[in-house]
Amino acid sequence: METNYRGRYARQCMLPEIGQEGQIKLKQAKVLLVGVGGLGSPISLYLTGAGVGTLGLIDDDIVSITNLQRQILYTEKEIGLSKVQQAQKKLEALNPDVSIKIYPFKLTSENAEELVGAYDIIVDGCDNFFTRYLINDTCLKKDKIYVYGAIRAFEGQVSVFNYPGSHSNYQSLYPDKEEILNMPLPPKGVMGITPGIVGCVEATETIKIICGFGEILSDKLWTINLKNMHTEIISL
Repeated sequence: METNYRGRYARQCMLPEIGQEGQIKLKQAKVLLVGVGGLGSPISLYLTGAGVGTLGLIDDDIVSITNLQRQILYTEKEIGLSKVQQAQKKLEALNPDVSIKIYPFKLTSENAEELVGAYDIIVDGCDNFFTRYLINDTCLKKDKIYVYGAIRAFEGQVSVFNYPGSHSNYQSLYPDKEEILNMPLPPKGVMGITPGIVGCVEATETIKIICGFGEILSDKLWTINLKNMHTEIISL
């Protein structure tokens, strides 16, 4: 690791908020990313680049042509192939220091506790309410931190749930679970850059949590509208 402080990780180790101590914390961290699509692409790339020790990727989807406008991990040659398998190849090539573990299936009520229990932080790269409620409920049960992110069209939001000392969780944001789960599916239109920006904010919060610096978005919701670049932090 010593050579990496001066090589691969030199620029972030120059920051007093990270330094060698923070790099060791990153190396020891275990992060599970649920979904490796629009949000998951930048999240996985930046966490891998930063040197998170173990990164788990769970997603049952395959690469499709409609993904490529925003899911920057993939290429046209990979259409029809497993997302997590292709992501693993890219991320291991980017940083062999990181152990990339893949789960080519959905997060379900049957496997959630075992998977979530094996990691320190759970990061949201998914695109549906059911999975987010499942992540939230499991993180509460297993006492794990949940880094939440969501997008729509030109808008996005990020928060951190179940952080030590916090009082908010995903159901604080959307309290009527039954009503939300019975809502019609929202439109899928999105500008490709939207998940890039929101995913980067999620990755930032994850690194801050691991290294122990800055103000965490606990009990707060960060929002952005890219049409007018309006951002806001709302107390939950």
